[in-house]
Amino acid sequence: MHFADPEFLLLLPMALAYLVLRWPRASRPPRVHVGFPGLAFFAGPAAGGRTRWLALPVALRTLALALIALALARPQEARGTREILSQGLNILVTLDVSGSMRAEDFRPRNRLHVAKRVVADFIGRRSADRIGLVVFAGKAFTLVPLTTERAVLLEMLERVRIGMLPDGTAIGSALATSLNHVKDVPARSSVVILLTDGVNNTGRLDPVTAAEAARALGVRVYTIGVGTHGTAPFLVEDPLVGRRYVELPVTIDEDVLGRIASRTGGRYFRAQDPRALAAILGEIDRLETTEIRVRDRTSYSELFGAFLNPALALLGLELLLRLTVLRMLP
Repeated sequence: MHFADPEFLLLLPMALAYLVLRWPRASRPPRVHVGFPGLAFFAGPAAGGRTRWLALPVALRTLALALIALALARPQEARGTREILSQGLNILVTLDVSGSMRAEDFRPRNRLHVAKRVVADFIGRRSADRIGLVVFAGKAFTLVPLTTERAVLLEMLERVRIGMLPDGTAIGSALATSLNHVKDVPARSSVVILLTDGVNNTGRLDPVTAAEAARALGVRVYTIGVGTHGTAPFLVEDPLVGRRYVELPVTIDEDVLGRIASRTGGRYFRAQDPRALAAILGEIDRLETTEIRVRDRTSYSELFGAFLNPALALLGLELLLRLTVLRMLP
């Protein structure tokens, strides 16, 4: 507790001086004066139970004056608050949903299922950022524009399915679609995380040309090649024997993905299993830190009422005593 107007504390010695001056006189019982010489025996100090309380009003008034002085000094209680100011990023997660993402080299589930789970964990860690979701195969489509609504984003991510777009791998178109969401965004840092398991084989825009556009906009692109080396198992429908697994070659254009990342200030990663993919998203999470500024604020609550109200009550009690119990009859 501190006082906003401490100069009023100088009134406290005045209250003490009032007590010192008034107490001796107030504590003496009044003398009885008799106008007849024959009754002089009865003259002298008054007696009775009330006389022991004669100085009580002085004590009450002194205490009230002291409390009023404290109230005038404006006692306050300091309450500190800490305000966290965060400057988040714009992050576009660009996810391949082509047919090759059905490969089950990320067992026990396919590549897309594992990618969705890891991306959901990544989104949960980026509380200060605006995040959007772009899906692509033969074409690219914005599923969720940049948003801070995590529930909506995660719900739409859960709905992502293979076959929702014409098949193919349009990496250049996917990157261009992502850039459309950040080209007019001022001041905030923007990042694209592109996950694919294939080679650009469709679309009008060359991926490296799209990377040059990203560099011009100051957008960092992290590319992730998803899949093992060699071959990967695919579950297919065989008209003769029913469902069975076949091994198909894994073809990821690591050269193009690496050039996209290097030209934009990002990095290229290769994820060959679920654990590696989770570690890669964790590494990107560490690389792309959010600026956090802390501002301390102190607010004050007034406490003068805790002193003024008792002072008024004491003055009221003093007046009541003088008019009743301690009233002196003429």
